[in-house]
Amino acid sequence: MGLNESSLKITFLGTGTSQGIPVITCNCEVCQSDDHRNNRLRVSVLIETGDKTIVIDSGPDFRYQMLRAKVKDLDAILFTHEHKDHVAGLDDIRPFNYLLHKNIDIYATDRVQDALKREFSYIFSDVKYPGLPQIELHSIDQEPFFIGKAEITPLAIMHYKLPILGFRIGNFTYITDAKAISEETIAKVRGTKILVVNALQRQTHISHFTLEEAVEFGKKICAEQTYFTHISHNLGLHEEVEKELPEGMKLAYDGLTLFSE
Repeated sequence: MGLNESSLKITFLGTGTSQGIPVITCNCEVCQSDDHRNNRLRVSVLIETGDKTIVIDSGPDFRYQMLRAKVKDLDAILFTHEHKDHVAGLDDIRPFNYLLHKNIDIYATDRVQDALKREFSYIFSDVKYPGLPQIELHSIDQEPFFIGKAEITPLAIMHYKLPILGFRIGNFTYITDAKAISEETIAKVRGTKILVVNALQRQTHISHFTLEEAVEFGKKICAEQTYFTHISHNLGLHEEVEKELPEGMKLAYDGLTLFSE
């Protein structure tokens, strides 16, 4: 399918929680599964518009995700928040700098930018060591902005007590690490055709939607397609969990590709 100015190609680079699946040392049936859909890297998504290539969050698996998805170009990274499983791979943009001869645009709130400056202080040092990542910082808040011809609408989300961002691009909405979503934000999401939202596990969690909470949120939005991401091994086997989901709702998995008009 070719992309026009209003279409998106969406590839799930990672659909796992902060530890990924399999979890180190774990012998549960999910971590030991041979089904590739149960093998989840840290959460991230690739969005190809008609004229730009965008990644939301560059976690610790960013390098491998770029290789696995055969990404040859990158224009921008959007950051939802500053937790390590969402930012740790920023250094691995260097090959794009070198091979494409361009800086990578980084879109983040001022608070997240402050965290990046702490975590990657060498990038922002006055002494520029050869081969450092080359970036251009762009401050965002809750106002819509453009990357190329694509309009991006930030969405205010609460990750326990931490304000973070989801993003809506056209008819595609991406939300991860949510625990509370205001009616104001819900109003911005309604009408979306493809909704992605986190569903960590079945048990109550202090900072993430459970599967039940994610399903209830999905019912409020009534998107044509709803996909769940940021999944832990505690949720269960992909094939078994999907059998329980309402019509129009599915678990995302690494490598899944969608198209949105």
